[in-house]
Amino acid sequence: MTPFAGFPDAAFEFYAELEHNNNRDWWLEHKATYDSAVKEPLAALLAGLEPQFGEAKLFRPNRDIRFSADKSPYKTAQGAVAAVAEGMGFYVQLDADGLLIGGGYHISTPAQLARFRSAVDAPSSGGVLQEILAHVEAQGFEVEGETLKTVPRGFAKDHPRAELLKYKSLAAGTHVGRPGWLSTPEAAGEVAKRWEELRPLVEWTGRYAAP
Repeated sequence: MTPFAGFPDAAFEFYAELEHNNNRDWWLEHKATYDSAVKEPLAALLAGLEPQFGEAKLFRPNRDIRFSADKSPYKTAQGAVAAVAEGMGFYVQLDADGLLIGGGYHISTPAQLARFRSAVDAPSSGGVLQEILAHVEAQGFEVEGETLKTVPRGFAKDHPRAELLKYKSLAAGTHVGRPGWLSTPEAAGEVAKRWEELRPLVEWTGRYAAP
């Protein structure tokens, strides 16, 4: 595999044009650009980060349109995840506006959710999560996830971590845009630095909310 050299401008131009030409004919006509400007550089980036963060996989570019009113066949972003368990790990995504870097967990079974809430409820593990989230927010990440409108049944409404108990999935991310380093090999180090900042969150969810 060719060593990672950065993401060319063609990658972002590809997605900017795809947003207005989301059809099979256009995709097939420009697939060579997708392969050379998006897929291959991203695969090279992930291969270089594998010793530090584990094996990663690229998501399929095709949308699942079976149950969607939007029948556009292709995603307007290319994502990839270095998973520590199913549904949780380190995330990166390329789109017309640049690069998004994140981590956390996005899939929860009822059993996972019960373990997550139990860990949030416990003063020790719950307090650690509060500290982790405060730190990642201070580093410029935005904490996000699917939430309930109210504290889940079985927990006091005035629980000291009531807002955290509302989460059904939990992640943090930052959209860095298109800084100068994105088109250079330095992008690998920049992604690695941000993933390391998110490692405590990923490891906490892996410990307390894994399948």
